[in-house]
Amino acid sequence: MNNFMHLVFDALAEMAAHKLRTLLTLLGMIFGVGAVIAMLNIGEGAEQQALKMIDSMGLRNLIVEVKPFAGDELREIRQESLGLTLADVEAAQATLPFVDGYSAERHVKTQSVYSDNFSADLSVLGVSASHFALSNMKIEQGRVLTENDDKNVAQVAVLGAGAAQSLFPETDAIGQYVKVNHLWVEVVGVLNNPFLAKDEFQGVKIGGDSEKVFVPLSTSMKKLNAPAMASELDVVKLKIKQGIDPLIASKAVTQLFKLRHGEADDYSLIVPAALLAQQKQTQQIFNIVMACVAGISLLVGGIGIMNIMLANVLERTKEIGLLRAVGATQQNIKMQFIAESFTISVLGGLLGVAFGLILSEIIGFYSGWAVTWSITAIILSLTICMAVGIGFGVYPAIKASQLNPIDALHSD
Repeated sequence: MNNFMHLVFDALAEMAAHKLRTLLTLLGMIFGVGAVIAMLNIGEGAEQQALKMIDSMGLRNLIVEVKPFAGDELREIRQESLGLTLADVEAAQATLPFVDGYSAERHVKTQSVYSDNFSADLSVLGVSASHFALSNMKIEQGRVLTENDDKNVAQVAVLGAGAAQSLFPETDAIGQYVKVNHLWVEVVGVLNNPFLAKDEFQGVKIGGDSEKVFVPLSTSMKKLNAPAMASELDVVKLKIKQGIDPLIASKAVTQLFKLRHGEADDYSLIVPAALLAQQKQTQQIFNIVMACVAGISLLVGGIGIMNIMLANVLERTKEIGLLRAVGATQQNIKMQFIAESFTISVLGGLLGVAFGLILSEIIGFYSGWAVTWSITAIILSLTICMAVGIGFGVYPAIKASQLNPIDALHSD
């Protein structure tokens, strides 16, 4: 080991003596490793962000949403279907044994939302008590809505973090009152604010809960009027039991809703599990393309190392002959040149790691993609670098070790 470290220091001294040539050789490794680091960091960040987004939808949920219609088109649809109703949910629970729970959501048409001193442009939703659990919403202060709130048509509300900040910027929102249109409701809870980098996933709108006010579903139905011919519910989430494939379950749900809605195409069915599978497939294609780009860069870097090492063999022919003359073995010469190529590749790898981390942050900043630093990516990149350095340094090392000492000493 001591001998190898000595060879590494000699290699560093040799590189320092030819700074420009060393820099040009290192560029291939720097770009190659940087590409690998950036690819894996962005890939891992995208995967974690996708899981976070899917978590807000519920991986084992099926989401039924009404389609927006207006005017004559809405009147025609209403002749065939009443829209999404609680009766649809009850039918699903009664006839589909894999349904393990549900949550319902109704959008309230608001003219104004304000507290005693502040007003804000916020969305108001009437939701069932199970909405928060099925949507993986965490409470920051107070409590969520309960079955009793819904049963008693209670005038209470849970605020998103942004809504609480807008309506009560300087005070605790719990126990305060908010007026939704003509109705005063008491704030009983404030939600945590999970940061999502995007407001849609695979074309499906998600998030935005921070700027919402949640009231009991019954309160929204009985005390906050809906537009004419509006669907009773806007969104229903059906929780699927463990062990049941959501994709298969979605076919049964589709068939049931078709029958109940008279074949009217007035709703859409979203399967978060299918969206996640689609995201993974897209990410896999992206990783393959980036891996090819990174691999080509590393290959070019390896060829650069081999080229410079072959040039070193020609430049140092007399030195090699002298070393052999004073007793150096072929193995000694071979190890010396392998140590040099190894040193170049490791140094290029370390610089490439720094370049890759900076590059991934720049890409994430300008593209809006999530970026997560991956220790695995750094270790993998450095390992590949070492392998490339040794692999492409073997041939020049063998060629140097096989030089005839006498011919080497007489060379110009």
